[in-house]
Amino acid sequence: MQRQQKCPISTLRIRFFKILSTNTIRLAPRKASLAEFVINAPTANDGREGSALKMVRIWWVLVWLLGAQSTLLLAADCGGLRNLKLADTTITLADTVTSGVLEIEGAGPPLHDLPAFCRVAGVLRPTSDSKIRFEVWMPVQGWNARLLGSGNGGFAGEIWYDQFAGYLKRGFAVAGTDAGHQAEGTDASWALGHPEKVKDFGWRAIHLTTQRAKQILTAYYGKSEEKAYFDACSDGGREALMEAQRFPEDYDGILAGAPANAWSTMLAAGAGALQNLIADPKAYISDKKLPAIQKASLAACDALDDVKDGIIGDPAQCHFDPEVLLCKSGNALDCLTQPQVDALKTLYGGEKDAANKIVFPGFTMGDETAWKEWVVGEDPGSSLSSQFVQNYFRYVVTGDPKFNILTANVDELIHESNQKEAADLDATNPDLSKFATHGGKLILYHGWNDPAISPWNTIAYYKSVEREMGDKKVNSFARLYMVPGMEHCSGGPGASALGQFGMETAKGPKHGLFDSLQDWVEMGSPDESVIATKYAAGKDGVRKPAMTRPLCAYPKVAKYKGAGNTEDAENFTCATP
Repeated sequence: MQRQQKCPISTLRIRFFKILSTNTIRLAPRKASLAEFVINAPTANDGREGSALKMVRIWWVLVWLLGAQSTLLLAADCGGLRNLKLADTTITLADTVTSGVLEIEGAGPPLHDLPAFCRVAGVLRPTSDSKIRFEVWMPVQGWNARLLGSGNGGFAGEIWYDQFAGYLKRGFAVAGTDAGHQAEGTDASWALGHPEKVKDFGWRAIHLTTQRAKQILTAYYGKSEEKAYFDACSDGGREALMEAQRFPEDYDGILAGAPANAWSTMLAAGAGALQNLIADPKAYISDKKLPAIQKASLAACDALDDVKDGIIGDPAQCHFDPEVLLCKSGNALDCLTQPQVDALKTLYGGEKDAANKIVFPGFTMGDETAWKEWVVGEDPGSSLSSQFVQNYFRYVVTGDPKFNILTANVDELIHESNQKEAADLDATNPDLSKFATHGGKLILYHGWNDPAISPWNTIAYYKSVEREMGDKKVNSFARLYMVPGMEHCSGGPGASALGQFGMETAKGPKHGLFDSLQDWVEMGSPDESVIATKYAAGKDGVRKPAMTRPLCAYPKVAKYKGAGNTEDAENFTCATP
């Protein structure tokens, strides 16, 4: 079904002025505007009489349009936005970019094939210690009357301009922020002695950026956005849930991937995982042993879904026992010592407190080679998880840059982290009633083989929302999709291009879950035929679809029909396990 766009008064005004001048902006809804109809209607006679009648029509339409809103002539003035006065906000840049190419210092390769757009940058200072940088990009022509909010990853520290570019090309106005500091994603040193910056990172920056973006859109286009969406993963997934929970009117549709929403508990539990893995050198699992672990786990569980393809379709059905890898004698790359077996069991089973209660779930089986970067590193203490945990406790929680995570009491860390930081960093509130009342729709997704954030955490949060609000109510505004073979936010052995960050899929809705979300918000029901795609380079080096699989709303899973190509989504159906 094709989405229909309304033709608001401001759109009619802008189309009218496009007729009068080629130097002003033009929005292009699919329906002809009243102004064009009146101006271009056939005259009774040709020649001078027809021209005179047409000029009369133009005059009356001009009077009507200008009466609708007197600020029209300022709508296309991008440079004039420099003088826009907004609370706690300084506009530092307001320029029209028409070259099609934009190079931003320190932001990676130049962006190409950009449509003409108004680029606005600014700084938010809600407190004396705040310096939140933000940007808003607005198409000069063809705005679809929608705002897209872009999120962050890790400890934030930069704006994701690639996502800006992708959505801009699709007609969206886009907004994003560095969350209040400039740093690499694993760096938390900016937080030392700066509690207000922690609040900016935790919840304030995204919310204020969204508010200012909406005000800037209104100033530029002469109208507000019709719908607002948010698309982010990891810390961005946490930000997404923070928006739904604390600021339910900011967005109409939210696509949240692999949310780090239980932030204070997740990183505290990560301290326990590190102690189990690297405090005792005998327990450390070298990345050289990961292939043997993966081979054994796949041997145990790969075929449970009737397709032996290197992907465990439903990890909940996998009960692989690491004891099968125990070395019979000595130590080798294809086996594990007893301390290593014990460490592996903890990685799978999750971190427990002194009462033997799981405080944060573990990882799944079947793609253990992906643990090299995130979990085990190239040597003890070099993994990304180690960096996140160490920096969080040194610079955010304890304020001690020399704090040693390996000698700390984990139960005490969990308590301290929760007490000090949960209020600003956690997004675990299961009551989404205000978001639902607003008409908001939420789609969660998580890769089953995520080596950064346990996929069981997202399932636990979704179930908590169901317990709080009831299955029927939740089903009216929220969905969860678990993605077999997908790692952190994307990538992995499975089909992982599913519409996140603007990725295209080879079958079904072009932009997968995002298109489904947009249908749900604007047309009343989500598209249930979303297909995920795995791309690979062909013989000619060109990236092509290598596999497609249906995405199934939890708790359903993709089930092979028993015949046909197992690389084609057509031969699978969504079924309850």
